[in-house]
Amino acid sequence: MKDTLKPTLLVIDDDARVRVLFQTALESAGYRVLIAESGQHGFNLLSHCTVDVILANGLMREKDGLELIPRLRAAQPTSKIIAMSGGAEESESQDKKKPLGADYILNAPHSLYAVLDAITAQLKTVTRK
Repeated sequence: MKDTLKPTLLVIDDDARVRVLFQTALESAGYRVLIAESGQHGFNLLSHCTVDVILANGLMREKDGLELIPRLRAAQPTSKIIAMSGGAEESESQDKKKPLGADYILNAPHSLYAVLDAITAQLKTVTRK
């Protein structure tokens, strides 16, 4: 299968270990995976690439999901956005992420199976050109 036929995912997380884990697991599951270490890097990638699903860490040092999600939505309105929580410290902001443009909230702790299920569910609603 050519990479252009594979669904393309963008993973935005400031933790290098998380990025490597997601890239390895998601590529093994058959996805084309783009990685960004910051919200700005992810936003820059979107200006050059079309993605089907964006997985964004909801709490990063540079920008949190509350700032990032609306920018991602504006950059690629048809991409599905999964906001991933980092844990209990985010509990207050979870309810705010969906109205800002996240299609799905994945609360921590989340297993790889939960991430794959969320991606599969979101891909069912993506319209590909």
